[in-house]
Amino acid sequence: MTDELDDRLDRIGRHPFRAKFRLRGRDRAVVDLRGITTVRKHAGELIGRRLAPAEPRNDGRQTPYRGHPVFVAQHATATCCRTCLARWHGIPAGHALDDAERAYVVEAICRWIVKQYAPHHPPL
Repeated sequence: MTDELDDRLDRIGRHPFRAKFRLRGRDRAVVDLRGITTVRKHAGELIGRRLAPAEPRNDGRQTPYRGHPVFVAQHATATCCRTCLARWHGIPAGHALDDAERAYVVEAICRWIVKQYAPHHPPL
C-alpha cells in the first residue's frame, strides 16, 4: 500500500489544481505547535464528521481551503469530497466510509503533510 499510495499522491500532485497547495504560514504553525500525532488525530475527527457519512452535508463544498493543515492537505490529496474520493482514489460515494477507508484517507492526508513539512524541518 505504501508504494501504491505514494504513487497515487504523486500523480494527484501533478494535477494543476492540486499542485498549487502548499503547507504555509498558520497551517504550518499548527504542525509546529501540535505535532503530527495531534494533527493525525484531528484528521481522523474531521474526516469522521465531514467526509465519512454516506451523504456528507454540503458535499463538494464542506472543506475550507485553509484554517487547518488537514483542510489544505485534503485539497492537495483529492480527499476533500466524495466526488474526489471516487475519482482519484476509487472509493465510491453513497455509503459511509468504513474503518479501512477512513484510515486510508487519514494516511493520505498525513503523508502529504509530512512530505510538505520535511524540506524545512527534520522528521516529526
